[in-house]
Amino acid sequence: MKNIIENYLRSNGFRAFCPKAVLFDMDGVLFNSMPNHARSWHLAMKQCGIEMEEHEAYLYEGMRGVETIKMKALQQWGRQLSDEEAQRMYDVKSYFFAKCPPAQKMDGVEHLMHKIKSCGMQIGVVTGSGQRTLLDHLEQSFPGLLDKQLMVTSFDVQHGKPSPEPYLAGLKKLNVHPWEAIVIENAPLGVRAAVAAHIFTIAVNTGPLPDKNLSDEGANLVCQCMADVEALWDVVRGSIVLP
Repeated sequence: MKNIIENYLRSNGFRAFCPKAVLFDMDGVLFNSMPNHARSWHLAMKQCGIEMEEHEAYLYEGMRGVETIKMKALQQWGRQLSDEEAQRMYDVKSYFFAKCPPAQKMDGVEHLMHKIKSCGMQIGVVTGSGQRTLLDHLEQSFPGLLDKQLMVTSFDVQHGKPSPEPYLAGLKKLNVHPWEAIVIENAPLGVRAAVAAHIFTIAVNTGPLPDKNLSDEGANLVCQCMADVEALWDVVRGSIVLP
């Protein structure tokens, strides 16, 4: 593990790793919501005349919804949608998502968050979601652990993941430098965004994609579940200074 962190420092030109905050993605990390998203995307895009299979939701996860729609429309229709057109289509997706059963918390994530808090570290959320039903549910679902003031959503940025903008905004909200933070992600585009923001990134593969999709985007660690992250936590959170 020490070698992994030292490689992270060298590759980013940093001298010390001293984590003070953890930035969590939401879908597939805090909530097991991706199956609902995948189904909703498929049904909504079919209704709007765009082909999008359920597995594609995992590939595009982390992008702002309107950006996903614009991309698919450009690919299949050969034209650029306006923000208003894309938003109307995203509203259809939100309608289908609201009909889904409530997403449950990911196994082990709340226990890990309590452990992070007990270390005196801050917790933030960086999500590409604009699903208000989920966003409103966050603080209630994780009492004493999350603060709306420390959340970055699709409403806070102009460019969603894979742009580093959301994670840079997260660093700003928590008032920390990249070498003072850790990202926990589950999506390839989210990993790419965090790596581009020069933050140490732990990928938790909670979806159907192969681990390679996450490691190829530059994840410093790839784990299979939150219990794996917790097992490594005391080592990961330790400060390291290059000689």
